[in-house]
Amino acid sequence: MLVPPLSMPNSRDKYVQTLFAPPSKSFDFPRPPQYPSYMQYDFSRRQFLTITGAAVVGTATALAAEPPEPIIDIHQHTNYSSRGDSQLIAHQKAMGVTTTVLLPAGRLYGLDAQCGKNDTVLALAKQQPDQFVFFANEITDIPEAREEIEKYLKLGAIGIGEQKFKVACDSPEFQRLAEIAQEFQVPILMHFMHDTYNTGIERFDKVLAKFAKVNFIGHAQTWWGNVDKDHDQKALYPKTKVTPGGITDRLLSDYPNIYGDLSAGSGLNFFTRDEEHARAFVDRHQDKLMFGSDCNDVFGRGPGCQGANILANIRQMAPHKAAERKILFGNAKRVLKLKV
Repeated sequence: MLVPPLSMPNSRDKYVQTLFAPPSKSFDFPRPPQYPSYMQYDFSRRQFLTITGAAVVGTATALAAEPPEPIIDIHQHTNYSSRGDSQLIAHQKAMGVTTTVLLPAGRLYGLDAQCGKNDTVLALAKQQPDQFVFFANEITDIPEAREEIEKYLKLGAIGIGEQKFKVACDSPEFQRLAEIAQEFQVPILMHFMHDTYNTGIERFDKVLAKFAKVNFIGHAQTWWGNVDKDHDQKALYPKTKVTPGGITDRLLSDYPNIYGDLSAGSGLNFFTRDEEHARAFVDRHQDKLMFGSDCNDVFGRGPGCQGANILANIRQMAPHKAAERKILFGNAKRVLKLKV
């Protein structure tokens, strides 16, 4: 702001008169409104600071009074790529997540990402019960699977998964886990990857029909690749335009007990490969989709955070606010029976 020399007689009056003088004919600027003189320059510095300070405090109080919209992240891991618990807590807070579902590994392999086992998710959920809940998990085809999973279900686990092991999705071993899920009335979250994990997605409809009382949650490359009717099963992150009517599209339409986890690079790729298709798909299946992050960064925001990018795409492509809230909160609350 220009300040006139204080030594000039009537300098403030002349300065204000100059400031509000009519514009020259060489400019086409609108004339500022003519306020009463006391509004123009008769505030003392103390009065000005008092008024503006009160306005700032009032705005901050109003914002603080409005709690953030709750967000449920159905897909995170402890010790993910060696990330510590404090970093995970900060990451989720930065994303704006209010409830996080922790998915443990089995006794071996760490879900191929050094993820923590059942005891680690139980410990964090006990430490931060208002922020974290947990699933139970074990390698699908080992004899100890039932005992281990039942142990942690009885300790408070609300689901089974992430099932990411080298079995067929309709194998007898996997069906034994579905029987446990049916007995405890909890969902199973599955990682579908062609020729590697939960193979044979083209036969999964038989499992859905057989275990109609069990809710299944589909996730990962082969799950999201199969939104396309013409999907090449060997392509894990396809970039081509999508023809609606793929296996995933049909399963979500035809079976009430299957849902979609939008997490990871595969979920993000679903959004970005064909935006027009993604918008229509989200609209069509808005009652069956749930936000998950499944990212191992320590940022929780910006381009380096996969989860933050998935959140942005959901908000951008949801057909309306009600659909957005279903995907970010309502669907997970209902399917996982969360009291949040």
